[in-house]
Amino acid sequence: MRITLKINLLTTIWMLFILILINIVVFILFMRTTVNMEEDRAFQKAGDIVKDIRADAASEQIESNLKNNLTAKSYIRILKPDGKILYEVTNEKKLAKKVKGKFVQTGEAERRAFRIEEKEKQVLIVRVPLENVPHLKGSMEIGEELEGLETRKDILVLILGVSTILAVILSLLSGKWLSNIIMRPISNMINTMEDIERSGVPQKITIQNDTKDELQTLANTFNRMIDRLEENFAKQSQFVSDASHELKTPLTVIKSYANLLRRHGLENKEVADEAIQAIHSEATRMQKMTEAFLDVASLEKEVKLDIDVVNLVVLCQTILKQLKEVYKRDITLHFMQSPILILGDELKIKQVIVILLDNAIKYSNDRIDVFLEKNDVHAIVRVQDYGIGIPEEEIENIFARFYRVDKARSRETGGFGLGLHIAKRIMKLHKGEIKMNSKVGAGTEVELILPASLEIV
Repeated sequence: MRITLKINLLTTIWMLFILILINIVVFILFMRTTVNMEEDRAFQKAGDIVKDIRADAASEQIESNLKNNLTAKSYIRILKPDGKILYEVTNEKKLAKKVKGKFVQTGEAERRAFRIEEKEKQVLIVRVPLENVPHLKGSMEIGEELEGLETRKDILVLILGVSTILAVILSLLSGKWLSNIIMRPISNMINTMEDIERSGVPQKITIQNDTKDELQTLANTFNRMIDRLEENFAKQSQFVSDASHELKTPLTVIKSYANLLRRHGLENKEVADEAIQAIHSEATRMQKMTEAFLDVASLEKEVKLDIDVVNLVVLCQTILKQLKEVYKRDITLHFMQSPILILGDELKIKQVIVILLDNAIKYSNDRIDVFLEKNDVHAIVRVQDYGIGIPEEEIENIFARFYRVDKARSRETGGFGLGLHIAKRIMKLHKGEIKMNSKVGAGTEVELILPASLEIV
C-alpha cells in the first residue's frame, strides 16, 4: 500500500472517529436539554392547573378546566392516595391506557417509550401533589406525546449524518491533497536516488520552496550527504591519481634497471651491482610508500580510538631515547612539570611525534628541541628545529597529501609527502590542532595542541 493512501485512510478514519464521538455528545446534550425544557414546561403547566382549581369548584368545572389544558395527544388525570383515578380527560385514549396512574407526594417526571399504532412514541409524564387543594387529597398526572422531540431528533440525526458524510468526503479529498504535498519532496528524493542508481552519478535534490520543515531538513541532509559522497569520490580519485604518480617513478626505475640486467646480464659486475642496488632501494621505497598509503586509508575511515591515559613526558622520553640511538642526533626534551597527562590513543600520539621529529631530523643538521607544556585547557607539544625552514607561502599547503616543498630533496630523504597529512588527521581524531611556524634558513616549529580532557567517540 502506498504511503499516500495510508495517510489518506488513516486521517479519514481518525476524522470519522472524532466526528462520531462529537455526534454522540451533541445528540446526548440535545436530548437532555430538550427533555429538561419540556419537563420545566410541563411542571409549569401542572402548577397553573392546580392554582385554577377552586375549593368550591364542582366536578364539572374541574373536568372542564382539565379539558381546556389538554394539548394534542395527551391526558390529564387526578388520582386519590390509593391510586384510584378521580378525574381523567384525554384526547388519546390509547396513550391513557398504556400509562398506569401513580400517586405521588412530591413532584416527579419521567420519559417513557410506548408502542402506539405500530410506532414508537416518546411520552413525557409529570406528576405533582395537590398540596394547595384541601378538598382534593391526591396528585395530578399529565402525560404528553413528545411529537416535537421525535421530529427534532430525526432532523438532528439527519443533519449529523449528512455532516459526517460530507466531512468524510472532504477529509478524503484534503487527505489526498495533503499527502501529495508531503510526498512531493520524498518522491523527488526517490526519483533522484533512482537516477543515481541508474547513472552512478551523484545528484542533489532541487528545493523549490523554503518551507523550513522536516521535509526540507530531510532534503538538505540528503544534499549534504551527496556533497560528502562527491568529496569522498574526489578524494578517492585524487588519492588514486597521486598514488599512481608516486608509484610511477620507482616502477620506472625498477623496469629500467631490469632491462639493463636483461641486456647485459651479470657479466658486468659493476653494472649488475648498481642495478641490483637500485632495484632493492626502489622496492624498499615502494614498500614504505605502500605502508604510508595504508596509514592514510585507515585514518580516513577510522572513527574509534583506543583511549587511555597517556603521560606525554614518559612517552616523549621513550621516543627521544630511541631516535637518539638510531640517528645519533642532539634532541633535547624540555618540561616544567611531570607528569603531563591526557586522554588519547598512545600509539597514534607517538606516531605524530615521530613524524614531526623525523621531519626535523631530515631537514636540519643542528640540535632539535622538544617542549612540553600544560595549562588548564590544553597540553602542548612543540618540536623546534633550526634547519632550512619552509617558505611562508608553502605552509598552508604543507598538510596536503603528497605535497612536498622541495621534491628533489624529499626524494633524497625518502619522503612521500604523507607524514604531516597523517599527523593532522590523527590530531583531528583527538579533537586537537597542529600548527606550524617556519622561516627560511631559521628553522621550523610545529605545535601540537591537545585537549586536557577529551570526549572522543
